[in-house]
Amino acid sequence: MIAFTAAALLTPLERIEQPLLLVEDGVVTEAVCRAHREVPGNCRVVDFGDGVLAPGLIDIHIHGGAGHDVMEDSAQALPAVERLLASHGVSSYFPTTVSAPLNTTLAALERLADAIEQAEHNAQSEGVRARPLGIHLEGPFLSHIRRGVHPPQDLLAPDPRVFEQFWRASRGHVRLLTIAPELPGALDVIAQATELGVCVSVGHSDASLDATRDAVTAGARHATHTFNAMRPLNHRDPGILGEVLTDPRLSADIIADGVHVDPIVVELFLRAKGPEAAVLITDANAATGMPDGTYHLGPFEFEVHEGRCLSGGKLAGSVLTLDRAVRNTMQFAGWDLQRALRLATVNPARVTNLATRGQVKVGSRADLVVLSSSGEVRRTVIGGAV
Repeated sequence: MIAFTAAALLTPLERIEQPLLLVEDGVVTEAVCRAHREVPGNCRVVDFGDGVLAPGLIDIHIHGGAGHDVMEDSAQALPAVERLLASHGVSSYFPTTVSAPLNTTLAALERLADAIEQAEHNAQSEGVRARPLGIHLEGPFLSHIRRGVHPPQDLLAPDPRVFEQFWRASRGHVRLLTIAPELPGALDVIAQATELGVCVSVGHSDASLDATRDAVTAGARHATHTFNAMRPLNHRDPGILGEVLTDPRLSADIIADGVHVDPIVVELFLRAKGPEAAVLITDANAATGMPDGTYHLGPFEFEVHEGRCLSGGKLAGSVLTLDRAVRNTMQFAGWDLQRALRLATVNPARVTNLATRGQVKVGSRADLVVLSSSGEVRRTVIGGAV
C-alpha cells in the first residue's frame, strides 16, 4: 500500500486540505484529511510537499505528439506519444483518427485496438505512460464544406455498413464518433452508434439548427472543437452553434489555445456551457513537444511555425498540451484551478462513460497529477506508479 500526501487534494469536486490518499494495487482505497486518519504502519509514504493532488487529465481528442501520429504503423509511435502525455499530467487519452483511405483507417483501428487491449493487460508493467482507453473516430463522415484539412477524397457519406466495418476493425473500442449531422444517412449512423454505446459528437458540420436538433433526438450528445469547422453563428440563422451553445443535453469541447478560438470567445463558451458541460481538448498532432518543421497528420503533411500548424493555409490541429489548456482557462475566464480542472477530468470522463477515471474517490484508478497552485505539472502518477 502507498500513502500519498500533499498540501491539498482537488478531487476535483471537493477540496481536501492536507490529504492522505491511500492506494493499493493501483486503486484508491481511502481519501481523507490527515487530521482524521493516521498513516497505516505498512504504507510507503510519498510526500509531494506543497503540491496539489488532482485526478490525471483525460484528452479525448488527440492525433499525436513527440514527432509521431497515432495512425502511423510504428511500434515506437504510441509509447512516444504516451510518455509525452504523461509529462503533461495526462493519464488517459483517446487516440483520434483523421480521414484517410478506407483500408488505411481500418488498419489503424486494428492497431489502436491492439494497443488498448495490451494497455489493459499490462497496466502495472509499462512504466508511467498515458493509457489509451478508447478510439475517437473523427471522419470520414464529415461535411465537405467544413472539412478543415481532412482530405476531400477520403470523406464518405454516412453509411451504417461502413460504420459497422469501423466497429469490427476496432473490436468495439470506438468510444467517440464525430459526424456532420446534416449529411444524408447521418441520422441512421448516429442511432446505430448510440445503440452500441458510442458517444456521438456533432462536428465538421454546416448543419442548420433543425438538422442539429434532429441529431440530438437521434442520440448525439456532444460537440467537437466548438466553433472550429462549424457553420458560424448568425443571429438570424443560428445553425449548429445555436443548438450546441444552448441545449443542456449537449456537452461540448473546445481548443483553448488562443489560436483556434480567441480568448474572449473561450470565455463566452464557458459561460454558455458552464463547468458541468464544457470539456477541454488539445486536437494535438505529431508536432506537439517538437521544434518547428514539417510533420504528418494521418496521410498528409503540415507545417508548424511559432505554434501554428498549417496545411494549405488551414489550421491542422494544434501543439497544445492539456495542462496548458487548463492554465489558459484560468487566464481566459478567470476561473480557479479547481473549477478549470473539471473540464479536463470529470467532464471528459462523464462524456465517454469512464466510471473509474476523472475523479479521486474510493474505487477509482490511482491516476493522479501533482500540480503547483498555478497548475504547473510537477509529477504524474499512473496506476499508483510515480
